[in-house]
Amino acid sequence: MIRRLIVICITCLSLIFVQLSQVTVAGAEASDAQTYEMSLTSTNLFLSGAMTSKQLYFQVPDYWKVNDVKFNLDYKASPLTLNDQSSVTLKINGTYLHSFRPIINEDQKQHLSVTIPTELIVKGANELSIEGSIQTTNTNDEICSREDWQDNWLQIFSTSNVAVKHTNEAIRGIHNFNQYFTGLDIANANQNAVVVPEQSDAAELEAAAYAIAGFAKSNSLENKAIPLLPYGSYLLTGKKAIVLIALYDHLPNDVKNLLDGQDLSQTALIQLVSTDKQPTLVITSQDADLLVKAGRLVANQALMGQLINNVKVIDKDTNVATPTVEVNRNVVLTDNGDKLTGWRHQEKSYFVSLPANRSITEASKISVDFRYAQNLDFERSMITVLINDTPIGSKKLTTELADGDNLTLSIPQNLNISGNFSVKVAFDLELKNGNCYRIDDQMPWAFITKDTLLKLNTTEKTDLLFNNYPFPFIRDGNLNRVAVVLPTERDQYTYQSISNLFNLLGQYMEGNEGEARFYEDKAVASDLKDRNIVAIGTYKDNKLIRDYNNSFYFQYATDGAGFQSNEKMSIDSDYGKRIGTLQLMQSPFEAGHALLAITGVSSEYYYLASQLVGSHEGMWKIYGDGATVDKDGTIQAYRFKKQANPEETTMLDKVIERGDVLSFMVVALLILVLVLVSMVLMIRKYRKKRG
Repeated sequence: MIRRLIVICITCLSLIFVQLSQVTVAGAEASDAQTYEMSLTSTNLFLSGAMTSKQLYFQVPDYWKVNDVKFNLDYKASPLTLNDQSSVTLKINGTYLHSFRPIINEDQKQHLSVTIPTELIVKGANELSIEGSIQTTNTNDEICSREDWQDNWLQIFSTSNVAVKHTNEAIRGIHNFNQYFTGLDIANANQNAVVVPEQSDAAELEAAAYAIAGFAKSNSLENKAIPLLPYGSYLLTGKKAIVLIALYDHLPNDVKNLLDGQDLSQTALIQLVSTDKQPTLVITSQDADLLVKAGRLVANQALMGQLINNVKVIDKDTNVATPTVEVNRNVVLTDNGDKLTGWRHQEKSYFVSLPANRSITEASKISVDFRYAQNLDFERSMITVLINDTPIGSKKLTTELADGDNLTLSIPQNLNISGNFSVKVAFDLELKNGNCYRIDDQMPWAFITKDTLLKLNTTEKTDLLFNNYPFPFIRDGNLNRVAVVLPTERDQYTYQSISNLFNLLGQYMEGNEGEARFYEDKAVASDLKDRNIVAIGTYKDNKLIRDYNNSFYFQYATDGAGFQSNEKMSIDSDYGKRIGTLQLMQSPFEAGHALLAITGVSSEYYYLASQLVGSHEGMWKIYGDGATVDKDGTIQAYRFKKQANPEETTMLDKVIERGDVLSFMVVALLILVLVLVSMVLMIRKYRKKRG
């Protein structure tokens, strides 16, 4: 009897275990506690003045279960600081956290560690505010700042950070895996990867390119590229999140056995499984077009965030498209308005998104609608607007307009703004009592209303230069008919070069309607003539590079063993074997399209070149249309195409660009025509009467 009861208990426990394993993806249980340190600033910051503040931000992913949070502050105060009259206050998400008097030591920086209560932490963005009153003059009930207020400073070092001790919650559903895959801790530790079969075909690579671009757009760390690896690579060891993309016949048998039974001849499948304790998102189909469509769904991160189940089936009728990308002419900077409080200099910054290939043209304006306190010294108070930290205009504040003021400014063309940019609205809120502010006085304030507006006129930048990259491969937020021509021999460096290419392109993408096709090096002109081409490989393993070598800025020697000197750069025969090059030029197949050659004597060197177009950091290091890089990190960039003389803008061109002026002229012309017709009719009528 006892033996029978034991058997029944074991059976029940087994059933419970099976049910639990179905709820959570195997191998994706919550991990042990770990601490992640987040830097708050990449450079040292200064709080200057008697009263000043800085707002710093850090992210907490949704899948983190936060156990403990510490703010580690490294600082140094001015040697002239009066310790008993100076203080610094910390706030987290608007709630007061801690206050302290800065320690004065000229020789070394000071360290302060403050525990942040977990109930004050929110998922997503958290604001940490540092407010300082640094006094260098003896006062009683006043906060004072001398005219040489540069003496009042507190330096915050870039080593300051927020350390979050957390556990990762179990992965439940595709949307949860999607957040996990690009999460701070996973991306920073290089523990994610997109995987394709070793001898992947064009459809598998196309789907993978869309997936990488989508993940790159939502990646928490822009400088951490999501790797593309062949299945079975030793580099997959230790990865904690994998996206496996393959046609069904190319899937390993152990993965096939984990999939739901579906007729994949007419559908594609996205399913969350676990292989070797690695959470894996499998994307597969027997139909190449549907596999590509599944890749486009991953590129639509808004849809991925809605998939709460472990399985998503896609057929020919499934809508995976993102909304049409529009370049907004009118941009609202704040939805509900923003209040700025405090004495002297206060500012608010706004980020404006613009496709990388578009630049701001004439007649673009910003209109700031605002109001402010009545207790200001209006002889010294003002507002200033800055674009990318460059002032474009200021206005003095007045008593009469305190309850409703406006500043409208034209955006200067010589700022040469293209792509994303920042707008800063800064107030200098001076008080009537000069350099001192009584503690019991009313705090000065200003409010930027929701009617604040940017009116943008933009034009495309079409010069084939790295200065304008990623144009023409991205146009108005979508991939622009991209063709990637691959070498005959592929290795780890080849896949990582593809990864670099689409990680950066993905960060510029706003939609998933564009196209990126993959071709072997024997692709014919009819395949490439209407496309913007990226050729990856060496002289020996890519026929396209070999055939058009004579058109390159950096040309191979006749045997393809290394690069030769040109009019811009002297290249030693041995050094020419140890560099990778980037070359951006007109497509040889059709005018108006581009060819980007990512090439070197071996895959290791063209991989080095691909890193330059793999991140914003790399792009900052190059310009013009040709660049070289070696293993020591020496980068040399040149412009080979001659700069065309700028065409003079005629009055007609200016009128056509100005829609408001053109409308006015059309109306004026119509009125003139009506007046002339009326005069003709009156003259004819008068003549008839006389007759």
